Amino acid sequence: MDLFGETSNWAVKLKPILKKYKGEKHPLEYKSIYQLLVMVVLSAQDSDANINKISPALFEKFPTFKSLSKADSETFIPYISKVRNYPTKAGWLLEIAKTIKNDEDIPLTMQGLTALKGVGRKSANVIMRETNQPVEGIIADLHVIRVAPRIGIIKESKDGNKVEKELMQVLPKSIWSEIGMAISFHGREICRPKPKCQECELTDVCHYYLTEVI
Repeated sequence: MDLFGETSNWAVKLKPILKKYKGEKHPLEYKSIYQLLVMVVLSAQDSDANINKISPALFEKFPTFKSLSKADSETFIPYISKVRNYPTKAGWLLEIAKTIKNDEDIPLTMQGLTALKGVGRKSANVIMRETNQPVEGIIADLHVIRVAPRIGIIKESKDGNKVEKELMQVLPKSIWSEIGMAISFHGREICRPKPKCQECELTDVCHYYLTEVI
């Protein structure tokens, strides 16, 4: 089996999960681009479920960047105090709010988004995918970092930017917009830390299954 290289036709091999998850909304329960950006920043090193839990009260108090731009740490922090690393994230979001000021001015390019405090390539790729922007990369969240090497698409790395770069070299640009989220959903539901190989649609091409399980 040809693994870890451009000669592997992963666009074809990954079709089952591309078809299964195509267009599926990100698990963050946002209702606007403003909410999506705030929630993506808050979700770093934390769970989507926790961010979904705290967000209704947060957005009731601060429904727009304009309202958030007028807040200070003292009034803002109580709404995100259950989020991991909340003091740093509060600083990032208050600075973003003062920079952007109006929701309609939220940048939706890789360059514009990554210029904001607390927004890296992974977060930018999520925002761009959810808002149907021209693709500039591949989402490489913690699930993708775990699952892509396990399947055999790339070699193992803990560095999300390196994982993204290697995936971009191996996978055709035509699937970049959806493949990151597809692998992420696959990692959340099937290819978990303890994988459910008996339920997997990719066992016939999976490096882990073919070398470790059978």
